Amino acid sequence: MSAIEFSRPFPIRFSGSPAARWLLQRLGWRVHFEGLPAKQGVLVVYPHTSNWDFVILVLAKWAIGIPVCFWGKDRLFRVPLLGPWLRSLGGGPVNRSASQGVVEQTVDQFVRARAQGRYFWLALSPEGTRKQKPGWRSGFYQTALKARVPLGLVRLDYGRSEVAVRDFIYLTGDVVEDFKRMARAYDGVTGYIPENAAPIRLLEPSVSRSETIVK
Repeated sequence: MSAIEFSRPFPIRFSGSPAARWLLQRLGWRVHFEGLPAKQGVLVVYPHTSNWDFVILVLAKWAIGIPVCFWGKDRLFRVPLLGPWLRSLGGGPVNRSASQGVVEQTVDQFVRARAQGRYFWLALSPEGTRKQKPGWRSGFYQTALKARVPLGLVRLDYGRSEVAVRDFIYLTGDVVEDFKRMARAYDGVTGYIPENAAPIRLLEPSVSRSETIVK
């Protein structure tokens, strides 16, 4: 089964910051955003190869006006001033040694948000680090699949100097086919340090082709 894609136009849009859009343009960057297909979902940003990624993405977030939450290394949230600022941007600390617990807790957040008709989108880097890795961590996949929410594929492309938030799919649980669809969406994208971009494949072999979806 192929990953299920969403048709445009997307219904959920936002009023962004003209100042952030102007600054991005001055830096030579463009943002392509055509709305969100649902009130809840997961956004994956690829590739993540440099600390500059965070700067560009924060400006893009403000330019779009999109309210998103994101995971970050827990030690960063213990730094004075930095921690509160990250929280103000929607950040939340993650202890990577307890990743499965984080996934289950996040799925619960999605379940509650859906039941309440509340907006909740989570943005993640599937690589988990800006350093070179042999593949993607499974947290984003397990979360989107188990929570039954759309997965948005965000291109952070230094080759074209653009952030594109246009492709959304429903995961099927067939890891091979789902990753083929993701690879097509990211075809040609270039990171700030291209050699640090991880191959688009799953690191954890424990995630099967037929992951059970939480009902």
